[in-house]
Amino acid sequence: MKGYPVYEIRKFDRLRYQNDLYVNTFKEHLIANSFIEKSHRHDFYLMVLFTAGSGTHKIDLDTYDIEPGSLFVMRPGQIHGWTLSPDIDGYIVFYSQDIYKLYFGHKKIEDYVFYNSATHISEIKLSLQEMENLEVYFKLLVRENLGEQSMKQDKIINLIDTIHIELSRMHMSEIRSLYTSSEKLNRFNLLLEENFKIEKSPSFYASEMSMTLKHLNRICKRVLNKTVTQLISEKIVLESKRLFTFGDSTVAEVADEMGYINHSYFSRVFKKHGGMSPFKFKASLKEIG
Repeated sequence: MKGYPVYEIRKFDRLRYQNDLYVNTFKEHLIANSFIEKSHRHDFYLMVLFTAGSGTHKIDLDTYDIEPGSLFVMRPGQIHGWTLSPDIDGYIVFYSQDIYKLYFGHKKIEDYVFYNSATHISEIKLSLQEMENLEVYFKLLVRENLGEQSMKQDKIINLIDTIHIELSRMHMSEIRSLYTSSEKLNRFNLLLEENFKIEKSPSFYASEMSMTLKHLNRICKRVLNKTVTQLISEKIVLESKRLFTFGDSTVAEVADEMGYINHSYFSRVFKKHGGMSPFKFKASLKEIG
């Protein structure tokens, strides 16, 4: 089964990386790391603001247009790749979950709605004024990272979190209110991420969360307008499509990877929640290629 690379922060320019942090202008980043245009995963959080140029950014199975004011946030494990114009520029920041926890142990990075897996937010479109306001902090990040002032790491990580706060203030008030009471949904998503290959029963997740399935379904319907069964099936289809898109796996191999002994049943689930059979999906990828 063909895989795709998973990059660690230390793989990148040593002059711009230290202690689970990496900061750079996008133009300089691309010059030193041209391999990033091919599809890959990261084991860290990523944030990039584009201030010039154009292109496309594919994240998992979604494709976004890049323009000045495009800001992307990504969680560890997501797959992405770029197609970029020669005049592309902006800022790019990496940081590990460990370094964030070290400084902000009293709060979780998932408390920011754009890093919450339940919201599926990867792109934030900024107005020209919003971009200029945020760029001030990115410029400070680059300058601090290139300098050798005392408490350098402290300032960098706090500047990163200031950007998180500014993004939340700019765009996330409505979504934040929707997810204020969604701690249980967050717990469900973590359980799903850990168990979807071996546990397909909605009752398993309700039991693990010490609640009735009716209650868990009510939460999922209120926030996402989907049932627990739908969310489990959509997770399986998403991960299956990732394997088909970024590897050369057969339908049987993916069915096994997803925990289905009955390959025909896997195909039915895939078709119902993916819109076509896994065989047709694989064929469509060849047509695109």
